[in-house]
Amino acid sequence: MNQKVDIPDSFTLYNKLMKSSDLLVKCLENEGVEYIFGLPGEENSDFCLSLLNSKIQFILVRHEQSAAFMADVYGRITPKVGVCLATLGPGATNLTTGIANANMDRSRVLAITGQTDSHLLHKESHQNMDAITLFKPITKWNWSIRNSDNIPEIVRRAFKISLEEKNGATHIELPQDIAKKESNILPIRQSLTIRSKPHPSLVNLAAKLILDSKKPLILVGNGCIRENASAHIRQFAEKTGICSMNTFMAKGVISDKSERHLQTIGIKQADHALIAMKDADLVIAIGYDLVEYSPKHWNRDLSKKIIHIDFTTAEIDTYYPPDVEIDADVEYTIDAILEELEKEKKENPSIDYPKKEFPELFKKIKQQVVDRVERHKNHTTYPIEPEKLVTDVRAALDDNDIVLSDVGAHKMWIAKTYNTYVPNTCLIPNGFCSMGFSVPGAIAAQLVYPQRNVVAMCGDGAFLMSVHEIETAARLNLPIIIVVWVDGGYGLISLKEMDEYGKDAYTRFNNPDFVKLAESFGAIGYKVQSSEEFPKILEEAKKSKDKPVIIAVDVDYSRNKLLLHDDFEN
Repeated sequence: MNQKVDIPDSFTLYNKLMKSSDLLVKCLENEGVEYIFGLPGEENSDFCLSLLNSKIQFILVRHEQSAAFMADVYGRITPKVGVCLATLGPGATNLTTGIANANMDRSRVLAITGQTDSHLLHKESHQNMDAITLFKPITKWNWSIRNSDNIPEIVRRAFKISLEEKNGATHIELPQDIAKKESNILPIRQSLTIRSKPHPSLVNLAAKLILDSKKPLILVGNGCIRENASAHIRQFAEKTGICSMNTFMAKGVISDKSERHLQTIGIKQADHALIAMKDADLVIAIGYDLVEYSPKHWNRDLSKKIIHIDFTTAEIDTYYPPDVEIDADVEYTIDAILEELEKEKKENPSIDYPKKEFPELFKKIKQQVVDRVERHKNHTTYPIEPEKLVTDVRAALDDNDIVLSDVGAHKMWIAKTYNTYVPNTCLIPNGFCSMGFSVPGAIAAQLVYPQRNVVAMCGDGAFLMSVHEIETAARLNLPIIIVVWVDGGYGLISLKEMDEYGKDAYTRFNNPDFVKLAESFGAIGYKVQSSEEFPKILEEAKKSKDKPVIIAVDVDYSRNKLLLHDDFEN
């Protein structure tokens, strides 16, 4: 008989037994999972076979690290958790770089790994490795399933923790023998949660600091991207007249078209925006994540007043002691501060609110940022200048099209010069900063937004770390565009070594024929021969409807010194 015993009355039951792997799939469906990115293995075969009867689409990749990057991007650009799968041992270890990247970039991700039979875990056995210990420092929470009846609780907990601020990665392990056992417990339904509102006294203090300041600045961080707070933050900047800037991962929260938005900060001493930050007397940090950019760079003398607004409390840092710390819903907090400022204005019409004056230094910096991009757009030298390349990509794309940057010197140029107008349309990994991110990430972005152009920008070093996923994109008929910045070396490492030591070491390599490589995967390949040709090839690439396109372009990195020592007038 299909009957279970010793089940607490509080559990909700199916009317029949099912395999644990089937129950795990049911739980994932209950969480709204659309895609699982991964690779099958002997120890997760039960789970993969259970997926055959599911509406969840399994995306077969060519390396588990890529699966984690895809789940990472899915978790960034949707409100859901991205899910990736690997088998035990080497499959699990291959996931770790991508999972660490997702966790430090605060992406919503769940990693699922297979495992050998649970009765073998206490001793040496084939491919046996303690994956729970391995994943512990790179996830918010992880657990090994040892009882089929616990699957609904474990899955619900993994998703809930991943979605809690700060968002991040979780991990669950399913041993092979547990996957074959049976249970009849239902998935746990999701509960509706409402984030807390800020305390009125803290709102009042924040408003007073804003009104007392002469040169306030809004610093927009990654937390604003995750919780879709862009509309409220834009309204806050517009109504107060306060100038703003963003970190790498918050590009687009406030449009770069905004007159008082000083664009991106985060390149240590090489930012125009940093000059403004050092001149400010009050920093309103919203969703600011210290993992991106240390406050030591802009508050070394501890002279700044700081208002911390985030879903979580401020990280402890010598150079980041908030005068007002509000850990509550960002949207509620922004609206509450605006209301308090309006109230103060009614009671005292003579106060300086909204801030009518655009400080002359800030105005000059904004003009310099704009001019720095504009002055290169008509240059025709080849190899192409980085600013020219970025400007051409920007001109070819609509506001809602998506650019993904990999890690390297090109990342700095994209952060500095790629104008971004909409949140989550310029994705830059800037916490863990793993190379190889952009191509797999572009695949996930194209799956989520099939009608948008999706462009991966990567150096030749980073591209070859994920080149195998061109086959995945071609198999899925995804027309992602990959722009490979070619210089035959690890440009950012070489730059920093040259700056510190006067010479570089072990940074040069040879490249394949990128056109032949693309064609061998069933993709379309181009090798740019001149700066004038690049925008024409981009337009041609956009016409592809079902094939990935690889564009190799030689880049003049002689200007890379500006990434370390940016002249204000340059």
